[in-house]
Amino acid sequence: MKTKVLLTAAVATLLFLLPAGDIDASARTKKDQQQVTTIRGRVVDAETNQPLIFAGIAVQGTNVSTVTNLDGEFTLKIGEGEAGKLEFSYIGYKNRVMSVDEMKTNGQRNVIALETAMIPIREVIVKPLVPEEIIEKVIDRFSENYPAVANDMTGFYRETIRKNRSYVSIGEAVVEVFKAPYQNELRYDAVRIYKGRKSSDVDKMDTVLFKLQGGPTTTLYLDVVKNPETFLTREALAQYDLELSSIVVIDDRTNYVINFYQKPSITTPLYQGRLFIDIETYAVAQAEFAFNLENKDLAASMFIRKKPMGMQVTPELTSYLVRYREMNGKWYFTHSRAEVKFKVDWKRKLFNTNYTTMSELAITDRTEEDVVKFSSKERIKPSDVFTEEVTAFADPDFWGDYNVIEPDQSIEAAIRKLSRKVKFSDRTE
Repeated sequence: MKTKVLLTAAVATLLFLLPAGDIDASARTKKDQQQVTTIRGRVVDAETNQPLIFAGIAVQGTNVSTVTNLDGEFTLKIGEGEAGKLEFSYIGYKNRVMSVDEMKTNGQRNVIALETAMIPIREVIVKPLVPEEIIEKVIDRFSENYPAVANDMTGFYRETIRKNRSYVSIGEAVVEVFKAPYQNELRYDAVRIYKGRKSSDVDKMDTVLFKLQGGPTTTLYLDVVKNPETFLTREALAQYDLELSSIVVIDDRTNYVINFYQKPSITTPLYQGRLFIDIETYAVAQAEFAFNLENKDLAASMFIRKKPMGMQVTPELTSYLVRYREMNGKWYFTHSRAEVKFKVDWKRKLFNTNYTTMSELAITDRTEEDVVKFSSKERIKPSDVFTEEVTAFADPDFWGDYNVIEPDQSIEAAIRKLSRKVKFSDRTE
């Protein structure tokens, strides 16, 4: 269970320290001189008009994509020569395609309503419905379904820390990801920063500085196909009960939904969640899972790296998500998100404090051409603190032509508030 421990610890390894000065590092940039078209909009349920969170938006015929935020909103910047049609997708809904020209005409008023998808039963009756058999096929077809060559990916990373309901730290970056071949166990994924920014409100931390280790590196550990020891090996699956719960549509493809639970006889904390398995290829299209927190002391030892004397830290909630996108017969890592909530108690203090961490990585472009693994000096390490690697928040046009995850209203308000404490200047070179 080596990967299980690595995954849990890396996704939200926390440092509770006394306040210290920020360490600023010059952000790196990736220049792009081509003209771009910016498309903004909101993706909603056609019947209820409710926002669809983490809906996928992709430029047809390209690798350019992004996801919606917690308000269902998105911004997508499309380079010259890439403009054509945008495809919108969400679990359980029909894909919708719209032309870039049509959306440019609408300006800021683009509202994309997706309709729920019905699944004819005849499409699935010839397939095996025993969950163990489905997972066996998933494991057997890893080498067929996922790329055997390295990919160079561009992504947008965001991490936040909330104290109770207030944001006290926000960090963002455009990153480059070296995605190693899935069939080569000796080549590891790596990530480096092109351009990033941060802001933090240390005053709201009381006497503690709360830090999140690993940055964008940790979100790569959520790739459960690259790290199958978590719950996608035959050995690991022997510790879980499986249940075929439903069938849904994702990106116009039919998927089995398989729930998995830790067997009652297993005492070591494991995971529970659900896997979305493409019926035609038996590829994992998406995974949603959480860590078993019943053993509070053991869970705390896996998440917390350092804390002051007299402080008790208890993990209260975990939520992990990873998504893949099919292109030309292969499935590619495209989005991951981790959220962990902690309760902090001090001796001799009457009230406790809740801290919530969130780390999210969305892949916005990729290529398999001229992929070169970058040096160890450039990559972010699991022990690094991301907010010590980037500079303070800059002007509103900081991101330029890069695709980013649109901040939801609460984060946007927090950015404005926290940024008043720093000088607005673009310090990138």
